[in-house]
Amino acid sequence: MSMATREELTLKIQDEKRSRGLTWKAIAQGIGSGSPVLYTAALLGQMILTKSESESAAKLLGLSEAEAIMLTEPPNRGSSTALPPTDPLIYRFYELVQTYGTTWKALVEEEFGDGIMSAIDFEMQIEREADPKGDRVRVGMSGKFLPYKRY
Repeated sequence: MSMATREELTLKIQDEKRSRGLTWKAIAQGIGSGSPVLYTAALLGQMILTKSESESAAKLLGLSEAEAIMLTEPPNRGSSTALPPTDPLIYRFYELVQTYGTTWKALVEEEFGDGIMSAIDFEMQIEREADPKGDRVRVGMSGKFLPYKRY
């Protein structure tokens, strides 16, 4: 019997989520106490789960032991999106980088110096913000500043 690819496992997880009537937030609560953003990213193939978390996910979503193990293995991050992205929502984030990327860079460098914001030592929150003109999406990101090393 051949092992499913990570992409096939992602499709299975999405099918199980749909057929069981679950939300990503409910799945995250069933997996553990970590971030729903991280858990969703892991189930979509971009992050890893711990052994305990993957076992909880497998039980919740009806995954095999081999599939649970696959959730603990380092992924090929960024492989699921073509550039430029074609999905309208993902494209808007890309558009934000195109429009504000140089501004973010200038302001971060002015505040911290020459370096980068880590996407490894990183946290993100996504929330609904009520607004009488139509609800808004609030995305908060926090990454450790890593200065470029002089040598």
